[in-house]
Amino acid sequence: MKLQESLDQFLSKGPHAVVGASPKRSKYGNKVLRAFQQAGRDAYPINPRVHEVEGRTAYPNLSSLPEAVHGVSVITPPHVTETIIEEAGRLGIDNVWMQPGAESEAAIERAHELGMNIISGGPCALVVLGFHE
Repeated sequence: MKLQESLDQFLSKGPHAVVGASPKRSKYGNKVLRAFQQAGRDAYPINPRVHEVEGRTAYPNLSSLPEAVHGVSVITPPHVTETIIEEAGRLGIDNVWMQPGAESEAAIERAHELGMNIISGGPCALVVLGFHE
């Protein structure tokens, strides 16, 4: 699948989850969540260390979300991304967008094995969603 097709599929519907969402506005995990919000898209923050990010309840993991999500945007260290891929696979989440710096070859390979629509090595969600501070 071409990059634009993968992006279109990821963004075709929601809601989404932002794994690595941070309460610190200077962090990319916060900016990506705000980019979804600015674009009028519903996104759940995932962070096991906090209870709220940008006025939204934060959840410790994908399994604890109150509803199924269409896609996951990942802003975590690569070794954590690998565990996120496994959890997403168990939950039947087919769309994963690894933000720059979150990718690992193992995570990408596993996502392909699971038949996921995977976005990696491509543009950041901040650019695609038109984020502005």
